[in-house]
Order: sequence, then C-alpha cells, then structure tokens
Amino acid sequence: MVSQLFPHRYDPTMGSTRGKVVVAMSGGVDSSVAAGLLVREGYEVIGVFMRLGSPGDILEEACDITNQAKIGKQGCCSVRDAHDARHVAAELSIPLYICNFADGFSRVIDYFVDEYASGRTPNPCVRCNDWLKFGRLHDQARQLGADVVASGHYARLDSYNGYTTLARGRDSGKDQSYVLFGVEQNRINEMMLPIGQFEKSRVREMAREMGLPVFDKPDSQEICFVPDDDYAGFVERRRPELTVEGRIIDTSGEQVGTHDGHHHFTIGQRRGLKVAMGHPIYVVERDPLENTVTVGLREDLESTRCTAGETNWLIPLDAPGEWTPCLAQYRYASDAVEARVRVIENATQKTSSGRPGRFEIRFDEPQTAIAPGQAIVLYAPDQPEAVLGGGWIERALR
Repeated sequence: MVSQLFPHRYDPTMGSTRGKVVVAMSGGVDSSVAAGLLVREGYEVIGVFMRLGSPGDILEEACDITNQAKIGKQGCCSVRDAHDARHVAAELSIPLYICNFADGFSRVIDYFVDEYASGRTPNPCVRCNDWLKFGRLHDQARQLGADVVASGHYARLDSYNGYTTLARGRDSGKDQSYVLFGVEQNRINEMMLPIGQFEKSRVREMAREMGLPVFDKPDSQEICFVPDDDYAGFVERRRPELTVEGRIIDTSGEQVGTHDGHHHFTIGQRRGLKVAMGHPIYVVERDPLENTVTVGLREDLESTRCTAGETNWLIPLDAPGEWTPCLAQYRYASDAVEARVRVIENATQKTSSGRPGRFEIRFDEPQTAIAPGQAIVLYAPDQPEAVLGGGWIERALR
C-alpha cells in the first residue's frame, strides 16, 4: 500500500514492514492515534513513554529500557497517563517502554524558573521539544534500533525551496509548528508527524474507530509541571529570595504602587495589578535588577522591531544580512504578521548554551506585548505554512 500519510518515505522494496519507528506516547489521544496510524501503515512501532517527574516513585507494570523502574509521581506525564499509554499499546499490540527523563526535564524546569527570575517570559514547551522529545528521545530510539521518532503534534513536513521543513498543521486551531521551530534541520528527516494533516475532531473519531480507550480523554490545558497555573508561586518556592517588595512605576518613572516580586507579572498583563490610575493600564516592562514593574497605556506596549538570539534556521535565507520578507509569529496563540528579517550575527557553531546567531525583525505594522524570552517563529510569505526558522526574543524596540 502506498502511504498517503508519508509519501516522501514510501519505499516499495520494503514490503509490508516499512521500518522501525519510535512513537512518543503521552497517554493522550493525539499520540495514541499517531501510533495507530503508523501501525496501519505497516511500520514496526515501538511506544516510548517519557517519565518526566522526580525520581523516587515506583511505576507498577512498567520498566524502562535501562532497567530502572524508579520514577517520579509528578510532572508532565503522570502515573495515570502511563497506564493509559500502556492500555493503548496493548490495544495496538506494540511494545511500550518507560524512559526516565526526569534528569533532563529538571533542565526545563530550571530554565523556566531562571527566565522568570531574569525578567523574561519563558516557553518551556518549546524547550522540552528541543531538548527531550526531538533531542534525547532520538538517542533512545537509536538504542532500540529506530532512526525515526514520531509524535502526536499538529504539524506537518513539507518542502520549500528544495528543503524539507516543518509546516503548519491542517487544523489551524491546533497548529503546533510554533512550538517545534527549534528542531534542528538534521532532525527533520528523522521525525514523523502522523496526525498533522487531520482536524482534531477527526483524530478523536479515528481513536474511537481504532478502539483506543483514550478517544474522549480531555486535552491538557496548562504547563504540565504547574498544574494549578500558579506560575509565581511555583517560581518563588524554588527561588524564595524573589519575594521582595518593589516599586510599580509609570513610564515616566513615577511610583504608582508596590508589588511582592516582579515574577508575579508578565508583559501585557492588565488584571491583578492592584493599581488604580483612572484608565486601563498594562505591564510594559519588568526590571529584575531594580525589582521594578513598569505600567503604561496600551500604546506603550507597541513595538516596531525586535531582536532574537539562539537562531535555528530550517531554510537558509537567500541573502543573509539583507532584509528578507517573512511572516512572524511571536506568541503561540497569535497570528503571523507581515515583517522583514535580517541576520545580524551568523550562527557558525553550536555552543553548550544554545545556538548562537541573532536576527532582527521589523514589523510592517506595530505589534503589541512582545515579550523577551518568548519564541518568534518565521514563516515563508509565499508559502505561509512553511517554517523558515526562528529564535528567542531578546529585546522589543518601541
């Protein structure tokens, strides 16, 4: 059968078994259907559940590929999620391994806390994809004899200017290409995104058709390691020294109130400021060194430019150093807007602190609440679904 899901990978000489694929199974409906589709396509599928909690708990009826059964009870993937993944694997008649990635996930948590403490707005989901799901998991896949890792993300692989790159998922409301932008170019041909061409409703229908017990399981809506959405509380439990009273000032530097720690605020925040000025005000800046929070009008949030670092290019720019049209998306839940990009520092080598290289973005129209620390992802203007690359916002210029 010629694959309609992965035509670029079809090899008629492979017969009914078309290669070994590791699927990152979270116990949710998306990754479960991804595994089911690959089984239907004739691949030899191996499920891997990434245990991301703190070491110490025993997960019954599961062991990881390093024969270490002690894993955490809190984190992205709970014991219940592991059991759901196990039941799905049994229904699909595929093996499931439990991998303890708690040590790697602690890096994601440390990053989250450090970014808030430094006055930036982190995006741990992107880092988790870069470092674990399409980073360390690939190393585990090779130990299992697989060269390809699949996941249940709503994104696709497509071609642009002769390169294979990421592309938006068909379900625009669920598209996750933004959170995958950091996957390195050399990983693109080692990944599969089986559900990227489907609407979410169709994915649930397929789960029911496959007899998967998670067909109606709710989606996760919060950062996995902060289930109560109390980001500030989570940060200050790890960095109690941040709970220090500071000044709330206006854009002229005049004090208008006080706060209990700058980590309680994010750029663009309007509610919960506990300051009355007779008109709507927003957080426009956080200064961790001075422990101040600056508030202002909505127009004070507008920026015409920004710079970004830790660049990851999936498609090389035709004229590096010159202004190139693009579409820029600077928040997960926002639309890409017309802009121009210019490389201001080339990425010549990989460093332990991340990808070097920086670029500057000029927006065709002023944009609101661009937050340092967030990812900015660039798409092709003539093929708006294709990801060119991206980076991490350093500074918004107003």
